[in-house]
Amino acid sequence: MNPSLSPKDVVKFFLDKGILLSGDALNELSDSGKLSELAQQLEQSLSKDKPLVLNKDFSGTLFPQTEISWADLERAKAMSEKGKDLLQYRQYLDLLQQKKAHDTPAFNVRVVSSFAEDSKKREVQDFTQYFSARFKSLSAILLMRPELNNCTAINRILQKKDKESVSFVGMVSSKETTKNDNLILSLEDSTGIIKVIINKNKPELYAAAKSIVMDEVLGVVGTYVNGSVFGNSLYWPDLIKKEMKKSQEEGYALFLSDLHVGSKNFLGDAFEKFLSWINQESGSDQQKAIAKQVKYIFIVGDLVDGCSIYPSQEKELTIHDIYEQYQVCAKLLARIPKHIPVIISPGNHDAVRLEEPQPQLYEDLAKAIITLPNAILVSNPATINIHSSPTFSGFDVLLYHGYSYDFYIANVDEIRNCKEGGYNRADLVMKFLLQRRHLAPTHHSTVYVPMTAYDPLIISHTPDFFISGHLHKSAIAHYKNITLICGSCWQSKTAFQEKVGHNPDPGKVPAINLQTREIKVLKFL
Repeated sequence: MNPSLSPKDVVKFFLDKGILLSGDALNELSDSGKLSELAQQLEQSLSKDKPLVLNKDFSGTLFPQTEISWADLERAKAMSEKGKDLLQYRQYLDLLQQKKAHDTPAFNVRVVSSFAEDSKKREVQDFTQYFSARFKSLSAILLMRPELNNCTAINRILQKKDKESVSFVGMVSSKETTKNDNLILSLEDSTGIIKVIINKNKPELYAAAKSIVMDEVLGVVGTYVNGSVFGNSLYWPDLIKKEMKKSQEEGYALFLSDLHVGSKNFLGDAFEKFLSWINQESGSDQQKAIAKQVKYIFIVGDLVDGCSIYPSQEKELTIHDIYEQYQVCAKLLARIPKHIPVIISPGNHDAVRLEEPQPQLYEDLAKAIITLPNAILVSNPATINIHSSPTFSGFDVLLYHGYSYDFYIANVDEIRNCKEGGYNRADLVMKFLLQRRHLAPTHHSTVYVPMTAYDPLIISHTPDFFISGHLHKSAIAHYKNITLICGSCWQSKTAFQEKVGHNPDPGKVPAINLQTREIKVLKFL
């Protein structure tokens, strides 16, 4: 297509293909000089689903390989323009903005969501908009519960008569214990703030309320008395129990994390055993049979130990150059058979910004890994779909390294005080966050970038697998038919871990049989 065509001719070209070109898209295409490229892509996808209206938000990111419902996307855009469901539209755009390399039919891997947005200066107002966007998204989920059908804004509750039954949704802004050991919560919405009293004489409600953390969003049903609400029931956004999907085709997915290449404590011999096994060079016949059926490998952060992550770290490094750390790591990963995709997300030791969502590994620092032919790089967090077929939708895998976990282990009684709890039970933290539909609900539980239109740390869709790392101790559990896995590590106990009493459990690899959903933990140490 001739890029010098008049606007009228350009509009006619798209109309002939059944596509209405919006004015903003026409201007952007004319300015960017990408008209020919887009036209060629459309020519290749005429037999496939295509947009009804092509606008500037996705005119430059249209790939025929992208599996997406354009009608649903346009409905999501319409809702976002009305100030509703901003998160859903943002996630569609994130999907469109993935590189073609991430849509890898040969590997049967599809990136559902991975953060990709340019950095910019942040203002105080951005934090206000960020929490407002979070509240709107989570309150919309809560309002679908029948128990909260009659929800009222807080400012209207404050005008009600005493002893009226009320229900509302609010974000927790404070929590305190009275001298009589009752709990008092302050909850707010966009209209006001109100106190909720949880009486210790309601043991089940009281126990649940003790685990409430700042800034989470929850629903309350209670009785209004003299400016406060006496709570009778509490509701969390929580996930709905889903079907435990199983594939008709056999295959295994492996979950690794926390390699820490470059550290003096990196367990190179154990990782060599893993590489030998995955190449079917060692192990029993049964173990080799599993290796032969491995279809996917996930590495959930901390590929390298990094540099200047904590004071005096240089004393614990064998490789002091970050480029060399990634080069050595790449040489190890290059020995994984090329037919197995390796999906990689970063962690707090990797050379990307610490603020979440973390983008994928930077090309200028980790080029050796990025150029591996079977490496698929995504952000932290990210959602990946694997193992789909014409008759099977595949499995959605939520990846989150787990930097916020330390906060909840230290501050939530039901996690900290549970028998064999704390750092030994990552699954308790993961369940806690799934119930709140957020990976770091409390403001200071992790460092983050305040997005103004949506909160990328919200768990907006129910995954089949929720995978983490960070704690250096493997844990496996199920919650509402979601498989929860925290990866092990490939680093022995550090001086810092010794100091705080943390006992890592390295060299273990959880392997999921995608046909049966059975999990085997392979030990290489």
